Amino acid sequence: MSFSHPSWSYEAAFSRHQGLLTPEEQQRLRKSRVAIIGMGGVGGVHLMTLARLGIGAFHIADPDEFELANFNRQYGANVHSLGRPKVEVMAEQARAVNPEIDIRTFREPVSAANIDAFLEGADVLVDGVDFFAMGARRLAFREAHRRGIWAVTAGPHAFGTGWLVFSPQGMSFDEYFDIDDSTSEADQVIAFAVGGTPSPIHLAYLDLKKFFQPQSKAGASVGFACHLASGVVGAEVTKILLARPGIRPAPWYFQFDAYRQMLRKGKLRWGNRGPVQRLKLWWLKRLMERARQGVAREPAAAAIDCQDRRTHH
Repeated sequence: MSFSHPSWSYEAAFSRHQGLLTPEEQQRLRKSRVAIIGMGGVGGVHLMTLARLGIGAFHIADPDEFELANFNRQYGANVHSLGRPKVEVMAEQARAVNPEIDIRTFREPVSAANIDAFLEGADVLVDGVDFFAMGARRLAFREAHRRGIWAVTAGPHAFGTGWLVFSPQGMSFDEYFDIDDSTSEADQVIAFAVGGTPSPIHLAYLDLKKFFQPQSKAGASVGFACHLASGVVGAEVTKILLARPGIRPAPWYFQFDAYRQMLRKGKLRWGNRGPVQRLKLWWLKRLMERARQGVAREPAAAAIDCQDRRTHH
């Protein structure tokens, strides 16, 4: 579907970036290509945030279609898109912002069969896949690292976001989260949760039993947290593509909780292999088991959070 308009021009559409980006930098973004895995809660917002930044080319992948459960947070979810493929809807949305955009859609899950095509020519990989889809996420990050491609993961965590940047010359995704092919699927998800938000500041206001449901592969999330995540993705991708200073790749981590008005950042020198992180892994596994059994939540989050601040800051 074409959205071209005779009065549309790239320079005019992104002219309000002047003062933040030079004309030369804007053209570099125009010639850049970003691969985004997942077009759901965060992936769709990531795409639109980066499209409005003026990035000129994308690869987007998602096998799913929009449904009612997506309405609270997913950019493309509305009564007109119900039952439609997410990649098709989001490609239309991006082209409506930039008719010149070069966008390739992948309606099948990212796998060993299509990872070459998905990452071909990409300057950055952005993670927007479902929280529990660890197999596809690990494959994408592993191949990006091997091919010398920067990668960013940022997602909603309760009323906030946590994000990590992976340099092709630095610590890999699996190294940071301390997982490999022998790690069970459930333990990979827990490792991703603990490594993605090393400071458990959001646990202060959660009903964990309802918030995090690995058995059904569901978790609570709100739309504004997805937008927070996409905001930081936009900032990190800008720095990467324009070779600007200030990139802090893993083992650096970052978190912001809008509800509690807290920003946390730190450097986990050993990733999840560090002693404090191992304690958190043990604690979250125990907490999840108690939640499944209907036992009241333990008041341990604050104590672990204090220990986390002493250790990392």
